[in-house]
Amino acid sequence: MNVDHEVSLLVKEIQRLGNKNADGKTSVKFGVLFNDDQCANIFEALVGTLRAAKRKKMIDFQGELLLQGVHDNVDVILLKE
Repeated sequence: MNVDHEVSLLVKEIQRLGNKNADGKTSVKFGVLFNDDQCANIFEALVGTLRAAKRKKMIDFQGELLLQGVHDNVDVILLKE
């Protein structure tokens, strides 16, 4: 799949699963994204898609890489709606 397409799908999933934070930006916990059945069916490599979206400055999260279990409570913040 094309990276831009995957990033646009990721944005839609963050909007679907997330909530507005104090800054008015949509935010979702990594664990919620990772454990969602619909996301699992869409993304073969969710972590790779998250890194690509971060490089494109579409999202932000703390650290370079998110791992299931260890980073389940890390916020993935949508920078561009």
